[in-house]
Amino acid sequence: MARRGENIRKRKDGRWEGRHKVYHAGKKRYIYHSVYGYSYAAVKEKLAIVKMTTQENLLSDVTGMVHGMGNTDAYVLFSDVAAEWLDVKREKGKYSTYIKYETVYRTHLSALLGDSRLSNANVKNFLKKISDHLSSGGFSESLQKSICCVVNQILRYAGEKYGLLLPFLKRPDTGQGKKVLETFTESERQRMFSIIREKGAEPDKYDAALVLCLYTGVRIGELCALRWSDLDFLEMTLSVNRTVQRLAVKNQGADKSGDRETRPHGKRGTKTVLLETEPKSESSRRKIPIPAEVKGLLSHLDKSRPYVFGGDRPMEPRTLQYRFKKILAMAQVDERNFHMLRHTFATSCIECGMDVKSLSEILGHSEVKITMNRYVHPTMDSKRKQLGALSGFYREVCGQICGRTV
Repeated sequence: MARRGENIRKRKDGRWEGRHKVYHAGKKRYIYHSVYGYSYAAVKEKLAIVKMTTQENLLSDVTGMVHGMGNTDAYVLFSDVAAEWLDVKREKGKYSTYIKYETVYRTHLSALLGDSRLSNANVKNFLKKISDHLSSGGFSESLQKSICCVVNQILRYAGEKYGLLLPFLKRPDTGQGKKVLETFTESERQRMFSIIREKGAEPDKYDAALVLCLYTGVRIGELCALRWSDLDFLEMTLSVNRTVQRLAVKNQGADKSGDRETRPHGKRGTKTVLLETEPKSESSRRKIPIPAEVKGLLSHLDKSRPYVFGGDRPMEPRTLQYRFKKILAMAQVDERNFHMLRHTFATSCIECGMDVKSLSEILGHSEVKITMNRYVHPTMDSKRKQLGALSGFYREVCGQICGRTV
């Protein structure tokens, strides 16, 4: 509900919106524009700034932007464009994607860039400001990529809607080389399997999930959302139709999911919920052939409930990650993320002679280069084997030479 005497209201998504009238010369009437913020005070301050500007002049700027007239004095606030763009993402995109973008904007961009003016004349200074921030902030490569992605999508939206000719942000060079991702060695895998074998003939669901990932390379969210109906033991295939992930949600009433928890989230606080969603991308929806061993691996699990590893609802990924680390500790293997099993699967497939295109489709990648650049890591054992073959060739040649020398 709006504050009495003011056109300011709190939205259902937790943000505040303030509306103000602007005279539209073309329509010859007043129209409403909105400003946004995460507090009542922030929106009130923005409205005060707007009211200090002559309404006719402000409208002339906006009209020039809409029609692409290249008015270098015209501007819109980055925060307002961001709010509009986030609304579009929430309405038309996946909820998980919207939450990711909203979190990146609120955490890393709102305070720094919110009141920045986007104009043809000012945008270079704007981009330098965010580039300097990224260069000095100690951000990971992944987070830098996310921040640049959000900034550039907002700039693209501003260009399309307001006719601004805006360059895009380039991720700064941190001087760090490409991170080399490790895989589990043959020795480490054998130690993990030994721990599982020691538990008896019937491995529990956590052990089965670990081995199934090494056989198929499925993501942890896809594994936790796997249903018995996704497994076809006649055709010996596994279908990936969904995934689960824990996401921040806006608290809009009573909790009916039974799977939410309060989590710190800035000053406002929020909750997270385990959501079952569509796969990561269209290419992630796939069918994977499975070997006969998988049927025996899963035969001891409870088939009376829909989810293979979760029962009546999907398994919590953090629970699987926790149990996985316990297995690593028992096997005296250095702690790593569960996702490392996926990398290990991909590398093992290449070493066994699988073609990259087949592997790419099994992993659910949209492009083969993603498979090669991110998931295929030659192991030391593989390098030793390849060099061993070369040594055999040179040993023969060397023997002939040494024989003639003698």
